[in-house]
Amino acid sequence: TGQDGSYLAELLISKGYIVHGIVKRSSSFNTARIEHLYADRRTHTESRMKLHYGDLTDSTNLVKLIYEIQPNEVYNLGAQSHVKISFDLAEYTAEVDAVGTLRLLDAIRTCNMEKKIKFYQASTSEMYGKVQQIPQTEQTPFYPRSPYGCAKLYAYWITVNYREAYDMFAVNGILFNHESPRRGENFVTRKITRGVAKIHLGQQEFITLGNLDSKRDWGHARDYVEAMWLMLQQENAEDYVVATNEVHSVREFCEIAFREVGKEIEWQGSGEQEVGMEKGSGIVRIKIDAKFYRPTEVDYLQGSAEKAFKNLGWKPKVSFMDLVKEMLESDIELMRKNPNA
Repeated sequence: TGQDGSYLAELLISKGYIVHGIVKRSSSFNTARIEHLYADRRTHTESRMKLHYGDLTDSTNLVKLIYEIQPNEVYNLGAQSHVKISFDLAEYTAEVDAVGTLRLLDAIRTCNMEKKIKFYQASTSEMYGKVQQIPQTEQTPFYPRSPYGCAKLYAYWITVNYREAYDMFAVNGILFNHESPRRGENFVTRKITRGVAKIHLGQQEFITLGNLDSKRDWGHARDYVEAMWLMLQQENAEDYVVATNEVHSVREFCEIAFREVGKEIEWQGSGEQEVGMEKGSGIVRIKIDAKFYRPTEVDYLQGSAEKAFKNLGWKPKVSFMDLVKEMLESDIELMRKNPNA
C-alpha cells in the first residue's frame, strides 16, 4: 500500500505477473495508492493483484502466506520508513525493519523454498549516515545516524548472511531518496509540494520546515522499482546502489517548487530565524521550526549507481526538475478537489 509497493505492483502486473501483497489491518481502507489495480474499484474486486492481511511482526502469518502463495519472487518493502519518527518509535522500528526481515527470510526457509524464491530487500542510503566517502558506492563503509538506519543495517547484513549461509538468491537494493506524487504526506518533499500547492491556491500562507541545507540524491520511485525488478532477473545475486548521481538541497527543492507557481524565494536571517520570503510581496512563505530537526543529522547523501548502470542496464528516466514539477502539479490538482487533503 506504500509508494514503492504501488509502483512495483503496476510494473509487475504490466509484465504478466500475479501480484500478492501483504497489507496491515486497519479500521479503514488504506489501499488508495493501489485502488486502480482492482478489477472493480467500487467493490474492491481483485484480479491480478491479490491482497492478504499480514505483518512483519507475526512469524506464523508470514510462514502461512509463503506456504499458501508459493511465490517465485519476494520483495520486502515493509518498514517503518520515516527517519525522524524512528527516534520516537525506535523499538517498533527495530522490530519491523530489522527483525521483520529476519522473520521473512526464516519463513522462506521454513517452507523449504530458499532455492526457489528470489528475495529483494529494500535497503537505504540512510545506512551511510555520516558519510565516509563521496559519492557512496556498494563498497562505502556504513555509519547510520538514526534508529531507522541502524535497523536497516541489520536487515542488510542478515540478507547478505542468508545469501552466503544458505545459498539463497537474496539481494539488497541500496536505494537513495526516491519520491513521487504518491510519497507519504509527512516526508519533506511531499510536505513542500503540498504546502506550495495550498499557497498557490490561497489555502495557506506559509510552510514550516527543519534543516534546509540537507542535501540528497533524489530520484523518481517509478524508475527505482524497475531497478528492484532487474536485480531479481540477474543470474547472480548481488547488491546494488540505485541513485541518480546528483545532489540537491531541501532549500533548492523549495525554490524550484515555488518557481513552478511563479514565485521567487529570497532568504533572510540564519538558523532557526531564517525565513524564505516571496520576492516582490515580502510575504514570508517558509519558516523554520527546530522540532523538525533530527537528534543526529545526515547532511549529505550522493549515490554512485555505476554498477547498476553497467550490470543492469538501468538508468533513471525522470530528472530532478521533472520530479518536482510532477509532484507539484499532482498536489495542485489534489488541493483543488479537496483543500483538507
